[in-house]
Amino acid sequence: MRWQGRQGSDNVEDRRGGGGGTRAVGGIGIGVIIMAIIIQLLGGDGCAVIQQAAVQQPQTQQTQTQTSAEDDELSKFVSVVLKDTEQIWGKVFPEQLGRRYENPILVLFTGQVRSACGNASAATGPFYCPGDNKLYIDLAFYQQLKNQFKAPGDFAMAYVVAHEVGHHVQNLLGFTQYVHQQKRQVSEKQYNQLSVRLELMADYLAGVWAHHNSEFLQEGDVEEAMRAAHAIGDDTIQKRGRGYIVPDSFTHGTSEQRMASFRAGLEAGIVSDDILKGFFTQRLD
Repeated sequence: MRWQGRQGSDNVEDRRGGGGGTRAVGGIGIGVIIMAIIIQLLGGDGCAVIQQAAVQQPQTQQTQTQTSAEDDELSKFVSVVLKDTEQIWGKVFPEQLGRRYENPILVLFTGQVRSACGNASAATGPFYCPGDNKLYIDLAFYQQLKNQFKAPGDFAMAYVVAHEVGHHVQNLLGFTQYVHQQKRQVSEKQYNQLSVRLELMADYLAGVWAHHNSEFLQEGDVEEAMRAAHAIGDDTIQKRGRGYIVPDSFTHGTSEQRMASFRAGLEAGIVSDDILKGFFTQRLD
């Protein structure tokens, strides 16, 4: 995806770096200082401990700086993707739905985060909270996509962002509230099926975004998104994690369903009440 040098969104809330980590005094960790004092009191050479730590310190600092630089580059990328969604949905909403689009906020966090939907960790993965209209992403998920899910590429991450924005679109149109209202009225199995339909709709909406953002797509981008959609299908995740699948427990859809929904949105580029309501009436094979 062509994104370098392009404008990012102003609707990014950066909460990264709020976690722990060892603080340093003069470039040497507090733990090292304490250890040196203890060794000195016991008759050892505490200075030698400090000197050894000082020699090792530059390499550690360099690694941390490189990681931070990669993280900052990725934060710029997702900011550009968010800006693209703002521009496209800001145009599609009035043209196809006769409504005004309201931009969400993208929250970048590290490790753990608090939202209007409660506390969450990076293990939760990227998510959208309808209670505060915010998307939450720990950028470490990019490496998880690449290494764990075998779905590398910047457009794989762009698909993830667009999918979460799709949940925001659903929220603005009332579909999220509809599904949540059904929770006390239907069985767990039926509610899981409603959740699947909501997720597949978000994949379709991500495809609609990609359709209208085609001027910035490069060769292989669509394939990257399709690999990501396949990698995070319920059946694929369950097979990888437990060795078998339990269809009644699906909440996001199979790999084939997710890829098909994204592809449908990509090819159609159309959003209407009838199309979106169809996700709750069509048969799920």
